[in-house]
Amino acid sequence: MRLRDKVTVITGAGAGIGRATARLAAEAGAIVACLDRDGAAAEAVAGTLARPGLALECDVGDEAAVAAAMRAVAGRLGRIDVLCANAGFGIQGAVTETTEADWDAILRVNVKGVAFCAKHAIPIMADRIAREGGGGVIVNTASNIAIVGIRDRAAYVATKGAVDALTRAMAIDHAAQGIRVNAVAPGPTASSYFDSMLARANDPAAFTAALAARSPMNRVAQPEEIARAIIFLASDDSSFMLGATLVVDGGHAIW
Repeated sequence: MRLRDKVTVITGAGAGIGRATARLAAEAGAIVACLDRDGAAAEAVAGTLARPGLALECDVGDEAAVAAAMRAVAGRLGRIDVLCANAGFGIQGAVTETTEADWDAILRVNVKGVAFCAKHAIPIMADRIAREGGGGVIVNTASNIAIVGIRDRAAYVATKGAVDALTRAMAIDHAAQGIRVNAVAPGPTASSYFDSMLARANDPAAFTAALAARSPMNRVAQPEEIARAIIFLASDDSSFMLGATLVVDGGHAIW
């Protein structure tokens, strides 16, 4: 019960890593608020949790929607203790093939979305810390490709590199308020994004094999494996970690 009674906000909770994190957080004792731009998916996940959860439709790239969602969580659950800023997506293309519209769309969600969630969760966390003591935690979802790079994903790589850097900046800015900020950097994971890439692949089996071959473990991660790392960073087990990016990629970065 590492997150006992912690009000935990998870974005992108409707599928993949976010869904797995919501389920493991609830099993760890958290009171989970599932946020997703697909409200029905968020509701479906919230309905499966070990303890009753809250579901809200929220597009993290829309600052007004994020502000309203964080207010709603605090109003209905009384506080925010943990924020898992997980929502994001990827697009294909080298920098020469990436349009301005592509850049605007992916920066809006992958970078501004992380910043907006923190911007509107931190004051709620800080107010509760000032009144009651304790601390708050933010876990951002970056990617190991911010470290190693990858072919044909220029904009995605850039946004995940930005999340990695933003995590360190936020950690420095808010440590004095009692808020720890860290990130997880997954490798290839069997998620909804992975499924979308498979759907576009000419040879899905070969595509999967090529991704698996990037790791000495010769496989992709399951969402639960990434979620366990997020729960670790969200809990007091990581109490002396600040501004760190925890790589969970089956050895891809060293291969």
